[in-house]
Amino acid sequence: MQALYQRYPDIRIEGENYLPIPLYKHFASFLSVFKLLVIGLIIIGRDPFALIGMQAPGVWEWGQGNKIYACMMVFFFSNMIENQLMSTGAFEITLNDVPVWSKLESGHLPSMQQLVQILDNEMKMNVHMNTGTHLHS
Repeated sequence: MQALYQRYPDIRIEGENYLPIPLYKHFASFLSVFKLLVIGLIIIGRDPFALIGMQAPGVWEWGQGNKIYACMMVFFFSNMIENQLMSTGAFEITLNDVPVWSKLESGHLPSMQQLVQILDNEMKMNVHMNTGTHLHS
């Protein structure tokens, strides 16, 4: 950012979150509530499998004997999945509301040299368009 501000003192840089698709967002919210329910059941020692007439799996039995570890595992594992669902990996660059770079489309971040070249080209095009000058090849 400092390198860009030095080169383009009038540039405004803003960051914001790029929202995931709604299905992922809703699934992450569901998982967050489900995680708390499972942790609550582990703590109070209630067997949810008995309510539906099933025998508790071995992992549930282990969790009842190791409540702290089981709660931590549920918490961290579900947080990992929630973060993965909410992460888009987006790095989108717009200049004057015109997209000039998309990590979602290109699959990678631009290098500093690429970013400066993109901004230089866009700035030159904007100057020529605003002055009525056209570039010819």
